[in-house]
Amino acid sequence: MKDGITLYFVRHGQTTWNAARRIQGQLESDLSELGRSQAAGNGRRLREIRADIDTLPFIASPLRRCRDTMEIVRNELGLDPKNYATDDRLKEIHFGFLQDTYWPDFAPTYPEQAAAREADPYNWRPDGGESYADLAVRTAGWLSELEQDTLVVSHGGVSRALRGNLYDIDPVEMTELKVPQDKVLVLRKTEYQWL
Repeated sequence: MKDGITLYFVRHGQTTWNAARRIQGQLESDLSELGRSQAAGNGRRLREIRADIDTLPFIASPLRRCRDTMEIVRNELGLDPKNYATDDRLKEIHFGFLQDTYWPDFAPTYPEQAAAREADPYNWRPDGGESYADLAVRTAGWLSELEQDTLVVSHGGVSRALRGNLYDIDPVEMTELKVPQDKVLVLRKTEYQWL
């Protein structure tokens, strides 16, 4: 990302799977009522943050929870809900065989995988899935192509990877960064903040 560019990042609203602590990865799930409310709140917040937000490019992960969030955000801004782009590189990290598993069942059911994840959360790759290192490479390519201020709706893992790419955050710390669904993450070359 070039100097002077600002990226406005919105994580999708809470989904029914988030609420149940079920691993989604690249599987589809619906926004909960709370998630729809979070998306609407972020739409209103974006207008407060930047009055001309509607002049920027709008890009979303193609997964339904992000598209639904984007459409709620755009509706709150008085824009055509469907007039935005998607990019596959903004999809959530792929959790491989663990997708559709409940987080509380992970360690008891797959103790060796859980131990490997605990030992190296950045490079650990579930069978059939991606590591955070893989996600960092995928999102770095997208980030390097940004030419202007942009609004993005994507996923928690993607927001971590973007911050890791931009701010040289320790890889283990990057995997633990907070990813709220009711705030807007404003990223610039030298700093970021949640609003």
